[in-house]
Amino acid sequence: MNSNPASTAPDGRHRYGIRVYHEDTDAGGVVYHAAYLRFAERARTEALRDLGIPYAELLGQFSLMFMVRRVEVDYLRPARLDESLAVLTEPLAVGGASVLLRQDVQGPQGSCALLTVRLACVKRDGRPGRLPRRWRTVLTAMCNAARAPDRSPGHAEQDME
Repeated sequence: MNSNPASTAPDGRHRYGIRVYHEDTDAGGVVYHAAYLRFAERARTEALRDLGIPYAELLGQFSLMFMVRRVEVDYLRPARLDESLAVLTEPLAVGGASVLLRQDVQGPQGSCALLTVRLACVKRDGRPGRLPRRWRTVLTAMCNAARAPDRSPGHAEQDME
């Protein structure tokens, strides 16, 4: 059983729960800045799995993998030891060989960190590779759901390209 329940909401955002452990914090019990990158990586992997397009299949069947090409992190407020966090992941744009994501790490008082991540789809030798159709279709549908006009205020689409 997964101790970190995950789900994908109708608004196109995937939700992944994380508990802050001692190993994630500095000496003062505040989440160390690099821990947010680990949280985001886990959430991306679980989002793909929950969407039925697991990362292991991308690698095993197509010899393709996602590599982080660029990541920007805005640290908004500290998360602390033993807090329960949620990482909301949503695709902003899906290209032939890349995906642009927004990942919002939320704590009890709101957003702790906001990440913008560009993933490149590459072959084992590091050259770009096209996203397989199923991955592109699922991620595009999720992206379109996030852009739907009935999406709640405060989560407006931002043009990240």
